[in-house]
Amino acid sequence: MATKLPATDVVVVGLGWAGSIIANELTEQGLSVVAFERGPWRETARDFNIASAPDELRYSQRQELMLQTAQNTVTARNNPSQTALPMRSWGSFHPGNGTGGAGNHWAGITFRFQPEEFRLKSHLTEKYGAGAIPAELTLQDWGTDWSEMEPFYTAFDRLAGLSGRAGNLKGQIREGGNPFEGPRSEEYPTGPMRQPYGPTLFAQAAKELGYKPFPVPSALISEAYTNPLGVTMGPCTFCGFCTNYGCANYSKASAITTVLPVLVRKSNFRAQTNSEVLRVTLDATGKRATGVVYIDTSGKEWEQPADLVIVTAFTFENVRLMLLSGVGTPYDPETQTGTTGRNYAYQTANNVQLFFDDKNFNPFIGAGALGMGIDDFNNDNFDHSGLGFFGGGSIRVTPIGAAPIGYRPTPPGTPLWGSEWKRQTVKNYLSSMSIGCEASSYATRTNYLSLDPTYTDRLGRPLLRITFDFTQNDLKMSQYCTDKVAGIAKAMNPRQFVPHPMTGHWNTGPYQSSHVVGGFVMGADPKTSAVNKYLQSWDVPNLFVVGASAFPQNPGYNPTGTVGALAFKAADAIRRLYLKNPGPLVSA
Repeated sequence: MATKLPATDVVVVGLGWAGSIIANELTEQGLSVVAFERGPWRETARDFNIASAPDELRYSQRQELMLQTAQNTVTARNNPSQTALPMRSWGSFHPGNGTGGAGNHWAGITFRFQPEEFRLKSHLTEKYGAGAIPAELTLQDWGTDWSEMEPFYTAFDRLAGLSGRAGNLKGQIREGGNPFEGPRSEEYPTGPMRQPYGPTLFAQAAKELGYKPFPVPSALISEAYTNPLGVTMGPCTFCGFCTNYGCANYSKASAITTVLPVLVRKSNFRAQTNSEVLRVTLDATGKRATGVVYIDTSGKEWEQPADLVIVTAFTFENVRLMLLSGVGTPYDPETQTGTTGRNYAYQTANNVQLFFDDKNFNPFIGAGALGMGIDDFNNDNFDHSGLGFFGGGSIRVTPIGAAPIGYRPTPPGTPLWGSEWKRQTVKNYLSSMSIGCEASSYATRTNYLSLDPTYTDRLGRPLLRITFDFTQNDLKMSQYCTDKVAGIAKAMNPRQFVPHPMTGHWNTGPYQSSHVVGGFVMGADPKTSAVNKYLQSWDVPNLFVVGASAFPQNPGYNPTGTVGALAFKAADAIRRLYLKNPGPLVSA
């Protein structure tokens, strides 16, 4: 039996970007907030000081900042006819652990989604006709639009101090920015980052081909910046230890560098770390959340009652908690009924590797969100008539830093070890580069999340089961976009270039992206969505579920900026609407 604690106003589950933003906004309203985090408390000065942060073995190879599979894992399969098996080590994606979540080890690329993405099904139907959308896809509108989202994107930009150049400022297209983005109300808080040789060379070739290159929007800030909460950050030093690492320089925006230093000092906030939430508790009607039950490091269970429950964990845990707590109806791929687990989507990773004889890229100079990109072949920025697919990708060169263990570029046919492998490593280390294309992944009927009927975690709870494979739509899109990347590579005149489009079935082994989305999606119809446009549960009005789990499908962009915007959006709705009149904010 769980020991019952005194009630609080708000419980927040997960202290990454979304949880930290919402907790801060609600404590500003005067509410008492208790936030739960499964992992430890993390802070820059102690955990990521300059003497220990740049450790490839510790952080990239042994994945110290990631959730350990002994704590929790998932099972995976490609289709419903298969038996899912547990992931024994994280390969395909890297869930975070501890305060700051995956925002501690993220790369920092921070796009806004385009206006059309929030009404994707309607947009494509209006432009191409309903019959043009492949039958395998279950595309959905988000139930919100650009006018509602833009102010909250701006709030996140200010909080993180994002670096870049606006390509569409109040409807005016500006040279040097991304002309395909939605209209911004403000310029980026800090200017674009200085570009090293590889991105500069790529941008020059892309421009000569008629494309429109721009600096990748970055949460690794280009100059000293103090955000609206009074937290000061320093400029990026291009150290090359960013993706998979915490930032020792206070340059990479994350919850621990932008929000938590302020939040933790508030008397009406308490962080309960090393505490795993087991379920959201409901009253006898099942229509009201009463709090959460969690377990501490000693194995003791506690019940924390609350008037308002906000779940802001990683996509997998958001959905799993809803399934374990009996919130909503589990999705059935046969009948396509139920919404909990529906519309799980991933991202398709493609690239072209280039080998030169006459270039020196100094690849150890880098950062997770440093580079130049084009959006000419992203989303619906190009005509899809007759192509047989929809979607696209963000094409960019982002040198993250060539760590000595992981970065060993060799051309095809090179042995995997021995003297020739060593010779090719030396020959190509300084003179190779890659053009990436992080592309969309659209939902289909048989890609979904559910509870595994066989495998359980250390506490006896069913693991989350992933049923996913790349659709034919996504594979056709990947080949098309990679061919476009290869055209840019050819124009750069390398000795050799090697295209790598996404092909075949999804494989859990190699790392591809942590951009997993969907499973508890937002929308305007309770029959096809789990939360409304304010991230409020249709079934349990005092429960909000915020994160990438709300995305009905995944466009060709990184999700974090949109997660941050949704967090501000949900907090605003709670402060402005829900607290004045608790109950459903949208009529079902």
